[in-house]
Amino acid sequence: MKTNEQIEKISTLLSIPPKQIKQVLDLTSEGNTIPFIARYRKEATGDLDEVQIKAIVDENDRAIKLDERKTAVLAKIEGLGKLSDDLKKNILAAEKLSEVEEFYLPYKTKRRTKAMIAKERGLFGLAKVIMQNGDVATSAEGYLNEEVPSATDAISGALDILSEAISEDVKMRAWVLNEIKQNSRLMTTEKDASLDEKNVFQIYYDFSDKLSEIPNYRVLAVNRGEKLGILSVKFEHNADKMILMFESRYNAKTNAYLKTAINEALKSKIIPAMERNVRAELKERAEDGAIETFGKNLRNLLLVAPLKGKVVLGFDPAFRTGAKIAIVDKTGKMLMTTVIYPVKPASAKQIEQAKVELAKLITDYEVEMIAIGNGTASRESEQFVSDVIKDNHLSAKYVIVSESGASVYSASPLAREEFPDLTVEKRSAISIARRLQDPLAELVKIEPKAIGVGQYQHDVSEKKLTENLDFVVDTVVNQVGVNVNTASASLLSHVAGLNATIAKNIVAYREENGVIKSRQEINKVPRLGAKAFEQAAGFLRIPNSANVLDNTGVHPESYQVVDQLFVEFGIQELDDAARAKLEKADLNQLADKLEVGKATLKDIISDLLKPGRDLRDEFDAPILRSDVLSVKDLRVGQKLEGVVRNVVDFGAFVDIGIKEDGLVHVSRMAKKFVKDPSSVVAVGQIVTVWVYQIDQSRGSKVGLSMVEPKALPETDDKQK
Repeated sequence: MKTNEQIEKISTLLSIPPKQIKQVLDLTSEGNTIPFIARYRKEATGDLDEVQIKAIVDENDRAIKLDERKTAVLAKIEGLGKLSDDLKKNILAAEKLSEVEEFYLPYKTKRRTKAMIAKERGLFGLAKVIMQNGDVATSAEGYLNEEVPSATDAISGALDILSEAISEDVKMRAWVLNEIKQNSRLMTTEKDASLDEKNVFQIYYDFSDKLSEIPNYRVLAVNRGEKLGILSVKFEHNADKMILMFESRYNAKTNAYLKTAINEALKSKIIPAMERNVRAELKERAEDGAIETFGKNLRNLLLVAPLKGKVVLGFDPAFRTGAKIAIVDKTGKMLMTTVIYPVKPASAKQIEQAKVELAKLITDYEVEMIAIGNGTASRESEQFVSDVIKDNHLSAKYVIVSESGASVYSASPLAREEFPDLTVEKRSAISIARRLQDPLAELVKIEPKAIGVGQYQHDVSEKKLTENLDFVVDTVVNQVGVNVNTASASLLSHVAGLNATIAKNIVAYREENGVIKSRQEINKVPRLGAKAFEQAAGFLRIPNSANVLDNTGVHPESYQVVDQLFVEFGIQELDDAARAKLEKADLNQLADKLEVGKATLKDIISDLLKPGRDLRDEFDAPILRSDVLSVKDLRVGQKLEGVVRNVVDFGAFVDIGIKEDGLVHVSRMAKKFVKDPSSVVAVGQIVTVWVYQIDQSRGSKVGLSMVEPKALPETDDKQK
């Protein structure tokens, strides 16, 4: 759908010029992918990024669904012979599906209601008498029959008719909805505290917040507490204000019967329906916020700088079953796996033997890095590894690595295919080691939602979460680029234009024909057609190619531009002298001369200045440790370095080297007010923090601050 009216609506909503929106929709309708459009069609889109392009596509899809529903509703109402010009106009003007459904409500086929039965019994006329404030008691006598034996029954039936009619008043329903959103409060009380074993929901046992101000994380927490049977949830409304508004609308101030119908319509129908609408909207808003937070965290986790060219030992801790060990070489190839018993309940003899064995493995395989999983027995294992390094004067360093999703991967068909002869636990140790070497290449093998860097990810729409996280993974993979000769099928499948089948075909082609020597050779891969090549080629890297451009983000369609560029500057080969010339290039003048867009030329020169560059090298690498820190070693005011492990609406969790991550509350992230923690920190980022609280009563929970204690701001209640 690309009508000018719709393009204008999307333009207003997203604050993007209509011309750019039309170009994006034209490009996507031609089968172009979002990464390709963002990277190689900048002139057409006005340099929109992937997020903006996706927003345009999503909004257009939403508009198409809305129009389809409008058409269906209009047809149904017209089929009933009840479609007035005003109703048609209102439906066509609706901007949300919920608004369309509100207009359709009076015409929906319903199960048999009290009002329907009353109409069948001929009581519609008496309902009119009530509306006109007539002599109801006398008039009711004229409606008596076998089905309506008394005046009381007649009046009751007439009130049912009026109550239903009032409850379907679209304008008043909209007013109530807005009134609830703006002025009502959400209240929670304790329902069954015995189900709250860890007192996670204690703050909500007697809680109230204005609906217009309640933050997303509280909405999700309340919903979870209610679902678990721990909390009861209700609304607090200004009911008197609502009743007065309806009485004024229906001129009912002196009409006792009509007041009764209004009360029934409000309390039994309108308010409960609008409460459901509001809670659905709150849930959707909170879900979208949580999914956005998860997406930001996932992006930053995928962009953590790789530790390239290091021999890594993966250490998957456990108590009873022993620690699974895997060593991978500098390319990630598995060298060996074993099991040791480094912590209790292992015997003293087993622990001593494990120390000897680990020291020997580190020495024999020249291990430089040890990746310790952060699950069960992690801190005990960290102490063990630290002792081995110190006692044997080894140069190896260790890093605590998130093992979220490692068990999911190790039990997957992909892991079984990769390591058919290994146990699930040993596969997990390999995954942990590789996560340190190349987080992106390893994490793409895992279902994104299993990576565990979100907030209430198990309480949100699985479909929306999966779609958003897949988009994040696709975006990062294409921004970083993929070595076509070393990438797994999992990684290749995220490249623009490729799917799982083509990715497997690329791997099969490599195995059969050896390394791919140029981008043009990629065309020989079975089922990789011209469109797939166009979309994928610029994101596939070939370091060993004779053509240096094959290891850059320059698209083959622009190779001719590079040739012209080299002629223009008299460049024979891409050496330091050539780069010095390119750095001084006048982009405006050069773009005109070469008849190429300025944005495209800028990207080309950037790639030529740093061929083979890895975007991730600009991000923080993990903190390497050789000694253990205990909560007993901490003191209030102590300055530390830590790694951000998770970002949520109310702050960030930071790994400072103790058993539990410390919390930097949003109120302690900066001297100024911070609304969104992700605007200050990102997953994987190394931050300087100060200890401001050690709460022994809550299992030694550590509160951290990113502001020096003497400069801490007054805590803002709104940030709590």
